Amino acid sequence: MTHTGQPQPGRSAFSRAVSAPPSLSRHAADTARLAAPLAIAQLSQMAMSVTDTVLLGSLGADALAAGGLGANLFFTVVTLLQGVLTSVSVSVSHARGAQAEDRVPHIYWTGFLLSVLLSIPAFVLLSFATPILLAFGEPALLAHNIGEYTGVLRWATLGSLIGIGLMRSFLPAIGAAKRLLWVSLGGVFVNGFLNYGLIHGAWGLPRLGFLGSATATTFTVWTSALILMALLHLRPRFRHFAVATRPSVPLMSELFGIGWPVAITYGVETMLFLTTGLMIGVLGESSLAAHQIALNVASVAFMVPLSIGQAANVRVGFWTGAQQPLAARHAGFVALALGVGFMTLSGLVLILAPHAIVGLYLHLDDPRNAATVQLATSLLGVAALFQIVDGMQTVGSGCLRGLKDTRIPMIAAAIGYWGIGFPTGYTLAFHFGFGTRGLWWGLAAGLASVALLMTLRFHKLSLRNVRMAAAAASHPAS
Repeated sequence: MTHTGQPQPGRSAFSRAVSAPPSLSRHAADTARLAAPLAIAQLSQMAMSVTDTVLLGSLGADALAAGGLGANLFFTVVTLLQGVLTSVSVSVSHARGAQAEDRVPHIYWTGFLLSVLLSIPAFVLLSFATPILLAFGEPALLAHNIGEYTGVLRWATLGSLIGIGLMRSFLPAIGAAKRLLWVSLGGVFVNGFLNYGLIHGAWGLPRLGFLGSATATTFTVWTSALILMALLHLRPRFRHFAVATRPSVPLMSELFGIGWPVAITYGVETMLFLTTGLMIGVLGESSLAAHQIALNVASVAFMVPLSIGQAANVRVGFWTGAQQPLAARHAGFVALALGVGFMTLSGLVLILAPHAIVGLYLHLDDPRNAATVQLATSLLGVAALFQIVDGMQTVGSGCLRGLKDTRIPMIAAAIGYWGIGFPTGYTLAFHFGFGTRGLWWGLAAGLASVALLMTLRFHKLSLRNVRMAAAAASHPAS
């Protein structure tokens, strides 16, 4: 942190004016400006996954199954660990709000070391994918192929934790979110080019078959991570945030303490959706296909409130660090309004044009698709409500992370998803005959309960902070 009184490079508008909290409209504009590149980065990551799936499909069902399941295993493991690294964004935002930017390099390098340490158990787990899958009764050939695929992808573990985990948390917190946008878009094209070339041996590249997809993804992940680090370390506007310094053990303990409940929360939600998918599979292929269509549609729309939640994390954290709890409260509720507003509009689209949406996935006139089309359009009606509460819970979670409140939300998520959502869905599906629709109503009930708990928790904590600040102002220390 400098003490010259001059504005420093890399500071956003709201960090240069800590003494003047923004209006609600300014909160909305700043949140949208921060969330937009994050949303495009998230969608770019989804586009890479779609590219992998399409190109693997050209090799046949066996390659698609092994590559798809292998990639899902890899990204599930990595995503859970990335939850730990969300603490970097919170801590940087608090430090910048408190005008303690000298702490930011310590947070960066401690987060970097934490990424390295987290990559070790993930690498080991992915190394034993084959025996783990065999223990769960997977066919031997499929388990072997998945093990080969993850054997390549495991080398992307550290790159993913640095590029997607650390940098996606750190860069928005220092006002550099646009760098994620351009690197992520470039990664889509690089991944597609290398996937095709390495799978089929095109353009002079070696022909690696389905392992070419894993190789391409590994190269793209590492390239993106290194470019983001280069932009941070070499650009004069940002490099003062990453000057060389020693990682701090107490700070690592603090980051891990904030982040591990987020990872558990991600895991609790992921397991609910995974379990729901497995139960729908029991109901037949048409049910599972309809579920996958509706879930894919919902997942694309979810990228926007997910990004708004990440922006709320930064902005609530900044104003909390600045000791302006009213501005932090306003930042949170404006973000919630933006998330719910977008998902309401998205829900209206699902209600008004379900057949057009399903038609993007299936031929509506094919009699063989009739049952799937009917069920998928019905599920999109449930998803209209599902979307709103899903957006509310993810933004609410981001707001609470900005207050460094992660353990109570973890418990709330466990209660909402598994204490309310799962038993509701199971009962409706298998005891009242609602089938797949019942399981989706269970998901909606779980998400709604978590959304309510998260929002009430943020209301309570942020209001308490405002009242404490008001009391301190009215009774200044003598």
